[in-house]
Parts: sequence; C-alpha cells; structure tokens
Amino acid sequence: MNQSVPHAELIASFRRAEADAAHKFGLIKAVETKGPKAIQAAVETAAKAAKRRNSYAKKLDVLGVSLKD
Repeated sequence: MNQSVPHAELIASFRRAEADAAHKFGLIKAVETKGPKAIQAAVETAAKAAKRRNSYAKKLDVLGVSLKD
C-alpha cells in the first residue's frame, strides 16, 4: 500500500480543519455585537474546531509529518 496517499488525505483533512478553525475564530469578532449568548456559542464552536485541528496535527506528528512553515 502506498504510504503517501493516507498521509496526503490526513494532510488535506488537517488543512481543512485549520481553515475551519481560523474561520470560526473570525466569527467571534463578527458576532460581538449580537450579545453574550452569540459570543459564547461562537467561542464554543471555535474551540471545537481548534480541537479537531489539533487532533489532526497530533496524528500527523505521530506519523512524522511536520507542517511547520
């Protein structure tokens, strides 16, 4: 089995999760005028996205793949 394909899929998943996390953190700023409940929901959503991103990063680290620029 070609080892680069699973790595490529995992890297692609990480990149999507990374972009999603950045987007969710941006939403916090966008909803700041909507009130504390909206801010809290955005913060929780951003935290989940960051956790997903970190999970992919950890899996890649275990495989020895470094994505540091």
